[in-house]
Amino acid sequence: MRLAILIGVLVAAVFAAVLTATAVTKVVTDQQQAAAGGITNTSCDAAIGPTQPGQPEQGSAQAAKLDDEQRGTVALIISVGKQRSLAPRAWQVAIQAGMTESGLHNLTYGDRDSLGIFQMRPSMNWGSVAQVTDPNYAVNKFFDVLLAVPDWENRRPGDAAQAVERSGFPDRYHRWEAMAATLVENLGQVADAVGCGQGTGAALPPSQAAAQAIKFALGEQGKPYVWGATGPNSYDCSGLMLRAYESAGVTLPRVSRDQYKAGAMLPVREAQPGDLVFLANDPADPATIHHVAMYLGDGKIVEAQTTGVPVHIRPFSFDEAEVVPQAVRPGV
Repeated sequence: MRLAILIGVLVAAVFAAVLTATAVTKVVTDQQQAAAGGITNTSCDAAIGPTQPGQPEQGSAQAAKLDDEQRGTVALIISVGKQRSLAPRAWQVAIQAGMTESGLHNLTYGDRDSLGIFQMRPSMNWGSVAQVTDPNYAVNKFFDVLLAVPDWENRRPGDAAQAVERSGFPDRYHRWEAMAATLVENLGQVADAVGCGQGTGAALPPSQAAAQAIKFALGEQGKPYVWGATGPNSYDCSGLMLRAYESAGVTLPRVSRDQYKAGAMLPVREAQPGDLVFLANDPADPATIHHVAMYLGDGKIVEAQTTGVPVHIRPFSFDEAEVVPQAVRPGV
């Protein structure tokens, strides 16, 4: 019996050693093949990348340093990309271009007449000054031009970004490759099936003001809607949001179209209680926003809707025809 057990142990050990050797050989071979091209794909999604070997850690460190505006821009890029059913690689290209051109900030200055996230030039037919400094327009315009680049999806992301931007320094877009891949994986839910990322809403920090803002808005139920009113006896839609967040120490602009720009953006389907959701005549054009409400979770919003309808809670669906694809988290 002891001899049989000993033989069994030896056979198992030899079998395990063979498996280990095979696995090691495969890893070495994969690394050699990647090294031959000087690149390797990111671990979570082969459609993203490529990134230089050893850079994922650097990408994570760079992503961790982004401020709220930068993360909001990334969330907008991903949200618009998803809305347009574009591949994650397109999001990565846009993130690298935006980080290179403006640091993912919506700049009102630049070289010559370059403006906005992607430093688009009105004089070069990118759009008017108002358009190229509208983040939603800028992201959509970038994607429009990218999709017209031949074989863009098979180019290195930085090279695809250069094909859109046509910079005098074509290699500079590669600098943010690892960071962009990290953001796409972790904020874009590209690889949730293998446990590599979370959604943008989960990645954004919660607003410490949300609970108080919700409490205030719910306490105003029953008060009449009056266009232009900001309380305390009546409200319009943006007036209610203004006072609700004011009670929590957060200052919002007066009107809904400006409130759309007053916080961190995230895909509307990832909205959390306290986030602002918007309705627009054209959901792809923030300039047509005409209504704002506060998401309560569980498919409900609180709002000051229209004349004759007091402040109330109502059921809400992300599939409503006029829902803008981005929500806003004030105070973040």
